[in-house]
Amino acid sequence: MTRLPFLACLLLALISCESKEKRLAQFLLKGNLALREANTEQALYYYTQATELDPCYVDAWNNLGTVHYRAGRFSEALFSYEKAVACDSSFLPAVINRANTYYELNELYLALADVQRTKRAKPDTAIAFFTEGLVKTKMRDFAGAMAAFDRALALDSLNAEVWVNRATVAYYQKDFARARADLRKAEQLNPNEANIYNARALIEAEAENYAEAIRLVEKALRLKPDAYFVNNRGFFHLQLGDLDKAERDINESIMADPANGWAYRNKGIFYLTKKQYADAERLLRQAYDRDTFIDKIDYYLGVAYFHQDKRAEACASFSRALQSGTPVENVYLESCKR
Repeated sequence: MTRLPFLACLLLALISCESKEKRLAQFLLKGNLALREANTEQALYYYTQATELDPCYVDAWNNLGTVHYRAGRFSEALFSYEKAVACDSSFLPAVINRANTYYELNELYLALADVQRTKRAKPDTAIAFFTEGLVKTKMRDFAGAMAAFDRALALDSLNAEVWVNRATVAYYQKDFARARADLRKAEQLNPNEANIYNARALIEAEAENYAEAIRLVEKALRLKPDAYFVNNRGFFHLQLGDLDKAERDINESIMADPANGWAYRNKGIFYLTKKQYADAERLLRQAYDRDTFIDKIDYYLGVAYFHQDKRAEACASFSRALQSGTPVENVYLESCKR
């Protein structure tokens, strides 16, 4: 007599367990379908329901992080990926996703730690080497970035995105022949990859072919609207002296992505061109605060300081510019010798 309730409870528990697993699978499937259809609110709802039903459902936490990541909500993405890793430290998709999120949050050493963790667990993971290349590029470790992208290509030579990023490193190293060759390979693999044409535009700008640079970046924009592309077009207009178009593009870029230090640099150059040196200093300082590695930022800051008779600040900026390999005109250098 006493065994009947026990058996009934056991059967009930099995049914409940089966029902829970089925509901979790349904939430995940519905969330994935919503995400595929770009219905982010529905995806968030289903993944959240799954995590509430099972607080350690790592697939749901990982996918929830991806929804936030794609929307640019990197702090929320990091929270979700950390939940997944805390529940299962061997769940590599969340580890590498967390690395990419750290990259976006400029926590570069934490990103590298997750890359190394992924490589130790699975040494032949192309995405780990690709992410390492991105992080080391941002750290201005161009030799390390090139080595990482080389390894990624050895594992996955058909990935156009890797070719584009290796070309970008070559561009930073002023190896334009190699950059062009890598971009040709990327275009063969995926002619609709917008970053190819943006990178080609930057190379043309180095040769002061600004009209061609504008043509190429506009091709990139037709393929993918992007605040960085718009900012680059603004810079090209600036170099051609078309200040109205330059200002419009740069302002649009800042509105779309207020964290982009390059856009603040270009707005600073715009004010230098108009001889509004205090405004130039303000914008260039904002750029510097966001990213000290922005190209020629110390030079432009030095010019802004120089024209406001801030000699000490100007000379310090010009010194940093020379250390980074940026040329400085003699008129500025001579003033620092007095």
